[in-house]
Amino acid sequence: MNMQTLALAFLAAFAIGGVAWVFIYPYLSGEKNAEKRRASVARAEPIATRRAERAQRSRREQVEESLKEVESRHRKNEKVALATRIQQAGLSWSKQTFLIISAVIGLSVLSGAFFVGFAPLPALGLGFAAGFGLPRWMLGFLKKRREKKFLDGLPDAVDVIVRGIRAGLPLFDSIKMVAADAKEPIKSEFAAVIETQAIGMPLGEACGRLYERMPLPETNFFAIVIAIQTKSGGNLSEALGNLSKVLRDRKKMAAKVQAMSMEAKASATIIGALPLVVMGAVYATSPGYMEVLFVTPMGHMLLAVSTASYAMGIFVMKKMINFDF
Repeated sequence: MNMQTLALAFLAAFAIGGVAWVFIYPYLSGEKNAEKRRASVARAEPIATRRAERAQRSRREQVEESLKEVESRHRKNEKVALATRIQQAGLSWSKQTFLIISAVIGLSVLSGAFFVGFAPLPALGLGFAAGFGLPRWMLGFLKKRREKKFLDGLPDAVDVIVRGIRAGLPLFDSIKMVAADAKEPIKSEFAAVIETQAIGMPLGEACGRLYERMPLPETNFFAIVIAIQTKSGGNLSEALGNLSKVLRDRKKMAAKVQAMSMEAKASATIIGALPLVVMGAVYATSPGYMEVLFVTPMGHMLLAVSTASYAMGIFVMKKMINFDF
């Protein structure tokens, strides 16, 4: 056998060994199976990822839907009816009772103005202002006072609900605890939530009605958290715990804003009281100089115009020192 034949045989054997190494060895060593497993895992990972993304997207859509429902309900209730304002002030009057009381106040002031000697036009203006503006101002004052009491007790009420949920109680029973042990107006408002839910309304919507009776951002936060958790699920105790912290931080911020605005409020009080003080001092020292305003038609007209201008100035100053956050 010559060298050429040996070389060809060696090359043929080497080529066959190389082909066997490439195509047969992976099956014998298990490398092919390992590649298949890696490929299956690589294909399964995007599927799991897509499933997680779909679940997250579904939860996000539910949250967006809940927020849209809350916003649409609030837009519908931008114009507050008189009966709702009376309820927000904490009064048990009907609309007819409020209108009768307003009419009595207006007629009383009108009669007093005619008795003092006012001209018909200024007397009608004073009677209208007293009958229309004074009762509604009282409603606003009572509403703000009631809202302040509600805000003072809301963080503690949310903490009670959080502790009840962490102890294993349902959300409805935790709200019952607040309605039973809290002070007014927390007690009556949460009792209204329980009554509304007892007649068949979902708890999220019942808490949304709480915002209609107590139109505060903090109440809106509470209603949104309950509405989202009842629809999309999640850790309710953690969400309400974070809400309680936010409520307390907002309360601290409100106190800080009030402290920083006290100088402006004191200046506005002094400026607003100055015309009345000067008028009283002039009337005490020179009564004849001021009597012209009370006994002549022109004096009545000037007094009505100055009262309207004074009220407008007080309103402008109030808007300037009313800091929102």
